[in-house]
Amino acid sequence: ITANNDLVQDSEHLTLDLDPDNEFIWNELVLAKVQKRFATLVGEYSGKELTDYNLRKIGSDLEGTIRQLLQAGELKYNPDCRVLNFSMGLPRTKDLL
Repeated sequence: ITANNDLVQDSEHLTLDLDPDNEFIWNELVLAKVQKRFATLVGEYSGKELTDYNLRKIGSDLEGTIRQLLQAGELKYNPDCRVLNFSMGLPRTKDLL
């Protein structure tokens, strides 16, 4: 839930602050894929206690999805990001051979 582009705390729903540092260039299709995966992961824990372990598992699984999108070329690093730390691995480059 957002208000003025800021996340609003909601004790009834698990929310996702996706890419707060603007590290990636997002398009609607890729954003929808990540949001769908997040909803699926959260749904798997429906009715269960959200322990630290479970929350970390959701985060790790979601990170893997983002890494796959990056490796497939569907998601790209934002060259205008204030800090390029390549958190998901080095950018892929085409071989010049």
